[in-house]
Amino acid sequence: MSDSLTASKSPASSSGSAASNPVPTIRLESVHKTYDLGEIQVHALRGVSLSIFAGEFVAVMGASGSGKSTLMNILGCLDKPTRGQYFLDGRDVSGLTKTELAKLRSHKIGFVFQQFNLLSRTSALENVELPTIYAGIPIAERERRAEQALERVGLADRAGHFPSQLSGGQQQRVAIARALVNNPSLLLADEPTGNLDSRTSIEIMDILQNLNSEHGLTVIIVTHEPDIAQYAKRALEFRDGKMKKDVLIQRRLIASEILPTLPSIEDEDDLDAIADRAAPSGS
Repeated sequence: MSDSLTASKSPASSSGSAASNPVPTIRLESVHKTYDLGEIQVHALRGVSLSIFAGEFVAVMGASGSGKSTLMNILGCLDKPTRGQYFLDGRDVSGLTKTELAKLRSHKIGFVFQQFNLLSRTSALENVELPTIYAGIPIAERERRAEQALERVGLADRAGHFPSQLSGGQQQRVAIARALVNNPSLLLADEPTGNLDSRTSIEIMDILQNLNSEHGLTVIIVTHEPDIAQYAKRALEFRDGKMKKDVLIQRRLIASEILPTLPSIEDEDDLDAIADRAAPSGS
């Protein structure tokens, strides 16, 4: 981990939101996850215990195979522990049925993925509406919520555009709007900047920081990029299925402060064109 991280205190003592609400949004107690692959058992998580409180912004880091994606699947109620307990807002969800977990996901959790997972023949507005359909929201309310979610990510004027008419960053904004449309209390983002250029990545982090600071949304991201983790408030590092580090970000990056210092996409294109013209012939 970066030298700009400092040793963690307990969340209850370091988070103002935790002090006012002693019940963690997320609590894992000795969680194990084992996958049976024929005669081989893969131990993806080995006794993980942690707490995350409302209003935190946490980055989960680790190499491929470290257990971070398995952790996110459990936190998102997409999978269940083999052993141990998972409490979401104080409720033990470890033993819930698939139907109960699906209902919980629909109302409490928003998901953002590296692959935007948008329907190609469906407009931005209609893509954002999808979770409200599964939640049984009336048609008029679906559209209102979708329009509001697109406005929150700065894409109200792109509601009628199809994914092929949007840049990668705009598609990820649509995906974030889709995650917000059912007003979740928890946002899980798996490598949300993995397919984006540097400036667009910071723009996405600006949106996530705003959702966290201005709207109180609890945000957890998986990332393999240390610089992206610096936009979080806290970082968890996983290795071989165990949580090896739990640290607070000491010198946190603020996306809204960094963006004005970067060239726009148009400026970068102009600089590339100038460099091409200045290059010696045949180089």
